Amino acid sequence: MTPQTDPRAGAAVKAADRAHVFHSWSAQELIDPLAVAGAEGSYFWDYDGNRYLDLTSGLVYTNIGYQHPKVVAAIQEQAARLTTFAPAFAVEARSEAARLIAERTPGDLDKIFFTNGGADAVEHAVRMARLHTGRAKVLSAYRSYHGGTQQAVNLTGDPRRWASDTATAGVVHFWAPFLYRSRFYAETEEQETARALEHLETTIAFEGPATIAAIILETIPGTAGIMVPPPGYLAGVREICDRHGIVFILDEVMAGFGRTGEWFAADLSGVVPDLMTFAKGVNSGYVPLGGVAISGAVAETFGKRPYPGGLTYSGHPLACAAAVATIEVMAEEGVVENAKRLGASLVEPGLRALAERHPSVGEVRGVGMFWAVELVKNRETREPLVPYNAAGEANAAMAAFGAAARKAGVWPFVNMNRTHFVPPLNVSESEVKEGLAALDTALSAADEFTE
Repeated sequence: MTPQTDPRAGAAVKAADRAHVFHSWSAQELIDPLAVAGAEGSYFWDYDGNRYLDLTSGLVYTNIGYQHPKVVAAIQEQAARLTTFAPAFAVEARSEAARLIAERTPGDLDKIFFTNGGADAVEHAVRMARLHTGRAKVLSAYRSYHGGTQQAVNLTGDPRRWASDTATAGVVHFWAPFLYRSRFYAETEEQETARALEHLETTIAFEGPATIAAIILETIPGTAGIMVPPPGYLAGVREICDRHGIVFILDEVMAGFGRTGEWFAADLSGVVPDLMTFAKGVNSGYVPLGGVAISGAVAETFGKRPYPGGLTYSGHPLACAAAVATIEVMAEEGVVENAKRLGASLVEPGLRALAERHPSVGEVRGVGMFWAVELVKNRETREPLVPYNAAGEANAAMAAFGAAARKAGVWPFVNMNRTHFVPPLNVSESEVKEGLAALDTALSAADEFTE
C-alpha cells in the first residue's frame, strides 16, 4: 500500500474526466474532482502520492474497505465461470446470495428481489406496497434520503427533491423524531417519541388511512444526519401501520449490513417491517447491487399474480458473487462485531471528547460505526454553523473545515452543517485514532466561525 507518484497520468485522467464525465448532483463547471490512483483497506491516494484515510467509506458503502482480496478473488472466479446470465434462471451465485441475506434479515423477510442499487430497490418496494394494498399514497419523513430515481427522489425529504417535485408522486411528508432539533418542543426522548407518533397519527387521519399504501422510513436516517430514533418510535410506527393496514417499509440501504454494529439497524429495536430495502454494504459496492427483502404476506400477493416489474441485471452473477464473499468475510472476520466494539470503546468517547474541546460541536450522535457531529455557530442557540442547504460564500465555514481535514490526511464526510464519522467497519484501532486526531485539527478551523 505504497502510493506511487505519477502526476502526468493523473493530469490525463483529470482532463478526460473534465472533458467527458457528467457528475451527479453537481454544477459541472464548478467542481474539481480528485483523480484517484488507487485504494486499499481504509485508505485511498491520488497521483501525487497524497494518501487519505477515508472517513466516508465511499458513499458509506465500502463496509469491508477497498480491495479486500477475498472479494476480489470471488469476482474473478465468478467472471471465469459465468460472467452474466438472465434473471429468469436459477444461478448459483444469485441463489446463494439470496439465502445468505435472508438468513440475516429480521423476521420473515425471506424472499429477496434483487435490483441494481438502493434507489431502484425503493422504487420496487413502493410498487409492491401499492399493488399489495390497492392504495396510492406513501408517507415519508423530512430529513431523509431514499435515492435519485423519480419515485425515490420524491420520497426524499431533503433539498435534492425540490427540482423534481411536481407534487404528483403520491407522496406526503411528515416529521420524524429528532430531539436535538425537535419540531414538537420536546425536552426528553419520551416526549419526542410520543409527540412524533401523535403527529404521524394526525397526518394519517387527515390524509385518510384507506388512501395510504405505505410508510417508508430510513431505520436510522443516514445522509440527513444519523438521527437514531428514540426508544419506542419504530415500534409505535409498526403498531400504527398494523392498525390501518399500511405496509411498513424500512430503508436499510445505508444503515444495513453491519454499519450500526448489528447486521441490520432494525435489530436494534426488534421491529420487523413488511419490506426492507438494502444495497451499499451488501457487497461493499464492489459491483452494483441492491434489493428488497419481502415478508411472507407481501410475497403471497404475487404467488399466483405476476409481479409487474424487473430489471435486466437483477441478481447479476458478478454482483451476487461479491455479496456472497462479502457476507462470508464479514462473518469470518467479525466485521460487524468490530464495528460495534470500536464504536462503543473508541469512536463515541473520542467524538465526545472532541465536543468538549471544540465550541463548534453542538451534538454527537450515532451507534456502531455510524456517527454524526453537528456543527453550530452557537451552542446555546444551536444555530447551524452554515444555513440550511448553504452554497458558495454561505458555506465558507464547512468548506474551511473540509479543507483542514484533507490537509490533515483524512477525507471527511461533509453534508450541510455536519461531518459524519463513517469509516469502513473493519477499520483498526490505530486508524480510528488517526481519524479522530485529524478531526481534532479540522474542528479548530470550524471553531473560527463560532460566536
